[in-house]
Amino acid sequence: MSTDTLPESPADVAPQPPSSLIPAKKRIGDSVFKTLSTGAGTTILVILALVAAFLLVQAIPALTTPQDQQLANGYGYFPTWIVPFAFGTVWAAAWALLLAVPVALGIALFISHYAPRRLAQGLGYLIDLLAAVPSVVFGLWGIIVLAPAMMPVYTWLNAYLGWIPLFGGQVSGTGRTLLTAAVVLAVMILPIITSLTREVFLQTPKLHEEAALALGATRWEMVKMSVLPFGRAGIVSACMLGLGRALGETMAVAMVLSGSDVITIEILTSTNTNTIAATIAQNFPEAFALKQNQLIAGGLVLFVITLAVNMIARWIVARRAQYSGAN
Repeated sequence: MSTDTLPESPADVAPQPPSSLIPAKKRIGDSVFKTLSTGAGTTILVILALVAAFLLVQAIPALTTPQDQQLANGYGYFPTWIVPFAFGTVWAAAWALLLAVPVALGIALFISHYAPRRLAQGLGYLIDLLAAVPSVVFGLWGIIVLAPAMMPVYTWLNAYLGWIPLFGGQVSGTGRTLLTAAVVLAVMILPIITSLTREVFLQTPKLHEEAALALGATRWEMVKMSVLPFGRAGIVSACMLGLGRALGETMAVAMVLSGSDVITIEILTSTNTNTIAATIAQNFPEAFALKQNQLIAGGLVLFVITLAVNMIARWIVARRAQYSGAN
């Protein structure tokens, strides 16, 4: 048998380059989706820029009018007038975040890793429904129910922990204190943080959880070693979104809190620092001329604070972006 007729081995057959590349077929749906998504993103940026430009233009009179002229017309000098309200905004939101985050994380972990499936679904629907309650309802609940109910607690805190500056001073006789407003804000941001962290915890790789349990870890040790590290960036994002909601909340704080332009860290007294959003809501209907510009300038300060909070959140999340539960 001649060797010329033997078949060539696969190793001897050189791969043949393709004669031509077939371009992917363009689909109308892909083009439409790309156009809509690009337009939506551009629209958001344009709206944000227009809002910032409006606030800046309207705030210029309050920022440029001399101090003596502002005081002569019965207005406070804006750079010093806005400081107490900016402090109150951050102070109330920080307390709300401090109260809401542990509860939200506990609820999210219970729904995602401890509760039976049927109970978890019901709790999930209830948490999502809580996010749809209007702010006015929370404000009414804070005034009528929460404030009177918290008065014995405030009296006890003042009696036994009054040596701490936070709980010092004369306890409010109505219960409408900054701590009451913080509790209302905490309840309002609770569903946001809970829903987001619940979804993050559910994305934890099952292999990580099963590996921890197989090595003898208890369920809590598995959560601590696998679930919480995996969801750390998501937890930060959820907390920052809740903080943004607390910073900009208006009606609930305006209804519950009897605030003024003071800076104080006491949270149980009737003398409370107010927030920027509540101050604008309470004073804008009667404001005119320079006073109106001052309130809009306060909105600009609130805009900057919220933007700074979100930028810090993005920076924190970006630092954790290298970690992946799939690695």
